[in-house]
Amino acid sequence: MTQPPSPSPTATYRLQLQPDFPFAAAERAVPYLAALGVSHLHLSPVLEAVPGSAHGYDVVDHTAVRAELGGEPGLRALAATARDHGLGLVVDLVPNHMAVPAPVSLNAPLWQVLRDGPASPYARWFDIDWDAGHGGRLLLPVLGGRLGEEARHLRVEDGVLRYHEQTFPLRPGTEELPLRRLLEAQWYRLAWWRLARSELNYRRFFTISELIAVRTEDPAVFEATHGTVLRLIREGVVDGLRIDHPDGLADPAGYLGRLREETGGRWTVVEKILTGDERLPASWACAGTTGYDALRRIDGLFVCPQGAGRLFSHYRDFVTPLADEGGDWEETVRRAAYEVVTHDLATEVERLVRTAARISARVPAPGDHAAWALRHAVRELMVRLPVYRPYAADAGQAEVDAAMLGTAAAGARTAFRVPEEARAVDLIHDLALGRATGRADDGPDDDQDHEAADQEALDRADFAARFAQTASALHAKSVEDTAFYRYPVLLSACEVGGAPGDPALPPEAFHTYCARMQRDRPTAGTVLSTHDTKRSADVRARIAVLSECPDRWRDALGAMAEDAVCDLGAAGGVDSAGPADPMVSWLAWQTVFGLGAPGDPAAAERVTPAVLKAAREAGLRTSWTERNAGYEEAVAEFVRKGPCGPATAPLAALEAELAPYVRANVLGAALLHLTMPGVPDLYQGTERAYAALVDPDNRGPARLCPELLAELDGGGAPRDLSAEKLRLTATALRLRRDRPRWFGADASYEPVYAEGPAAEHCVAFCRSGRVLTVVTRLSLRLVETGGWWDTLLRVPPGGPWRELLTGRELPGGTAVALSELLAPSPVALFAAG
Repeated sequence: MTQPPSPSPTATYRLQLQPDFPFAAAERAVPYLAALGVSHLHLSPVLEAVPGSAHGYDVVDHTAVRAELGGEPGLRALAATARDHGLGLVVDLVPNHMAVPAPVSLNAPLWQVLRDGPASPYARWFDIDWDAGHGGRLLLPVLGGRLGEEARHLRVEDGVLRYHEQTFPLRPGTEELPLRRLLEAQWYRLAWWRLARSELNYRRFFTISELIAVRTEDPAVFEATHGTVLRLIREGVVDGLRIDHPDGLADPAGYLGRLREETGGRWTVVEKILTGDERLPASWACAGTTGYDALRRIDGLFVCPQGAGRLFSHYRDFVTPLADEGGDWEETVRRAAYEVVTHDLATEVERLVRTAARISARVPAPGDHAAWALRHAVRELMVRLPVYRPYAADAGQAEVDAAMLGTAAAGARTAFRVPEEARAVDLIHDLALGRATGRADDGPDDDQDHEAADQEALDRADFAARFAQTASALHAKSVEDTAFYRYPVLLSACEVGGAPGDPALPPEAFHTYCARMQRDRPTAGTVLSTHDTKRSADVRARIAVLSECPDRWRDALGAMAEDAVCDLGAAGGVDSAGPADPMVSWLAWQTVFGLGAPGDPAAAERVTPAVLKAAREAGLRTSWTERNAGYEEAVAEFVRKGPCGPATAPLAALEAELAPYVRANVLGAALLHLTMPGVPDLYQGTERAYAALVDPDNRGPARLCPELLAELDGGGAPRDLSAEKLRLTATALRLRRDRPRWFGADASYEPVYAEGPAAEHCVAFCRSGRVLTVVTRLSLRLVETGGWWDTLLRVPPGGPWRELLTGRELPGGTAVALSELLAPSPVALFAAG
């Protein structure tokens, strides 16, 4: 029986399912999560994935619920227990890609494509360019070395081709051929893994060759890959969806439209990263984003703009970076983009060049474009896009995309020395927008012309989709995965959707955003921590305080003298004269400060992998594919002896001094997240103090604390920040659960402004005339300037207003001194009686 659409969640709680935390463990957590006050569990991907996967995004079988988690019976048992406690389930769905696993046989559709080639019924599943060389074969970059060196490890056994732990199917009738001829006869070409960068002929997830893109835009592929989840929705097991990486889809709007139709309008959010003032396309049939745009607005409130500028000055003196290696944000992004588009995404660019060349050859005007010119035009246009991608198939985005690409094209033309050759930019610009390039004649006259016209239409659509998909990968890899790690001025600002070059936001910008959210996307998601954030919210809250005391940070590093800088000596060929990498030193010290673990030897096990990952992502001294072992060992040794070593007394003293202001940031960010417009998603464990670094540090099994919640519910007073945060979180979540109309689609949002000399340090708003949130921002600067003085906040009319954490009551319309209102805590949450 088809279930009716479920209401939007009031709050969701994300659980990272994995073999060490399967459905049964989630089921045991249900009573605690129901008591906490959420309405839905938010589960990481539940379909069959690569064995042992700690995240589930490497799907191998869309027809089955993952056995390692308990299979479909385990999921159904979890759903039943959740429903008994008044909770629903939201599931993370991965429509964009599947794993290329070892062995490949785990992915049955891909196995059949490798065996039968383009004739396989599953060939339409995958985004493969069979005409991209390799003799019409699919390149598989799985060999540890060149084919000639690895041939001795290849053998035919039991009707399959084996290479170490990998197995590959054999094209029927080739089993008895000599090895060399056998390899040439297959529908795939085994190759050295380094060839993927330039020779790969299937679309992948960003630059991860182990994840092959799926053509979800094909109705048959959509049906096959979504059938199980849609059945679980119809049967009432699943109530809502999170869509992973929609920008990897050829037509996100079309996909979401079909998904809404198939699910009956179930609550759905999309992991779309918006930049700057970019808006989610109005045509997207979903509740909104998962909430990184909300994260950016919340975090920005707790960054002091003047202090951030002074911190940059101290960073520049300490690191002395070149402009395009962390000395200037825009220059750093631009260089990273050029590196990624020319190196990491070379194969994706070449596919676009081949398609553009075919189109250009058919059209005498403006044809005659050399391949190098087309390549240059693609790169120069792409690196100038200020957002992740355009949406050529979305008519509602046409005006916005045309303006954006027009500006980018104007800049791209200046990269050509010969103006006539710059006309290649015009062709790429039009193709990226999905525009027809025109034909020399008046139209097709015969069947052959009709066939050519049809092929050109297919090529144009293909180019527009692939350009957008590649642009998305470029932005993610160059900004999130490269520039963020080359510009570590204030690490809390280097977060998904963030703006490290301009990290601070005034309260008015926050209010404007919230009003727009309530008007346009009132049930979109909001987040502070996720499995993908580079640092958890509480780590960022600690680091953000440094923007209020940049001189103290400088002095703490200075007090540690030579111990403050990673001296590589002769490691990695670096000259031993002087400090070799102050940038990684600055990053390591902020990391250990954010973790709250200066001088803690045990923390080195967590800090070292995070710092080394940052160094590899930055790609300046080492990288994932060109490891500099000597450099990495020197960095690891520095972390152990420096930030996690004995010489950290100045930093420990600073940490103690700043504890009250860290508390204000942690509680303030939490309360804003829980009461602003949208549906808050809590990452596992973040209802308490939660300090986590980049994955895999943030993807361990959930560690819940029902005993502490029970103690607080029994009248116990919070003993520390963790308990204080839990009490605040449970109070706000229960209010949302009990009064959903005050926060939902029909609610309202009204800023409430303080009056007086310290008004800028207060962020307050009212929801539906019934809930008042009051938060302190930049609390250290507030204290340094004398406190609240006579700053007042007028409570909205109505009431009486009861503060839910202390029980204090105020009559409506009262003007109350903030020094009195916020004396017990830097935050307050009122509800009208």
